[in-house]
Amino acid sequence: MKKIWTPKDGKIDILEDEGKRYVEVKSAMGYPALYPLHEVKIEKPVEAVLMDLDGTSVKSEEFWVWIIQSSIARLMGNPRFSLEDADIPHVSGHSVSEHLQYCIDKYCPEKSVEEARRHYYDITDYEMDEILAGRGREGAFTPAEGLKDFLYELKSRNIKIGLVTSGLYRKAMPEIISAFKTLGMGDPVDFYDAIITAGYPLGKGMTGTLGELAPKPHPWLYAETMRVGLGIPFERRHHVVGIEDSSAGVVSILLAGVAPIGLTDGNIIKAGVDPLCTHMVDNLHGVLEHI
Repeated sequence: MKKIWTPKDGKIDILEDEGKRYVEVKSAMGYPALYPLHEVKIEKPVEAVLMDLDGTSVKSEEFWVWIIQSSIARLMGNPRFSLEDADIPHVSGHSVSEHLQYCIDKYCPEKSVEEARRHYYDITDYEMDEILAGRGREGAFTPAEGLKDFLYELKSRNIKIGLVTSGLYRKAMPEIISAFKTLGMGDPVDFYDAIITAGYPLGKGMTGTLGELAPKPHPWLYAETMRVGLGIPFERRHHVVGIEDSSAGVVSILLAGVAPIGLTDGNIIKAGVDPLCTHMVDNLHGVLEHI
């Protein structure tokens, strides 16, 4: 099997064997995987749009990067700790454990991801409670420009809408609930045709987690949203498009067999994954030109 391309962020390798192409997804948690690379294209009429949450529907990446930074600072006992610009592609778009493991490997290899996760969820719980009480970090969750008009336009065309995130339920739902409240759009659970998160955090006395070892860029969150959440079989995948602002999300959509449309204001171009997108657009309004 011959390696033919690796994006700048080094998260995947594209391989070729006897005319067929595959993607090897690397893993900071020790569980890499190899997936077939399917042909993708957009065939009309488009039946469904799959949308990422962080950065695509709600602008919150800076907040969650800050949470990662705060978690590592507490783990290291160094309140002045700060991430570097080069770290950003590695601490957004993947799972919490992937983000934390990357930071541990680089900054404090003597520490464990389990300890880091405890700090992460302690900080997250506190900050979420503060936000819901109206005292939280200002500007943490802001609806993406044009989100309301875009979603209503999809509804007017009878296009199904699935919301997809690598974030766990406890962090994802307050984001979209907050955005819908800001926009006066009611309950997002009633609005979307399917919402798939990475499950619930795993802790003592709890059951949970779906996405800690199978987050984006693995295909499963997008595949489950399309096939299980929306009831669209793999054979009709060309009538589905996915929208992402992260490199991991683009690969996830692609491996689910769906055509990815990338937003230019995320890390797709910086990570070198833009050649994998069917289209690149500046905003959600630009997506409408292609569906």
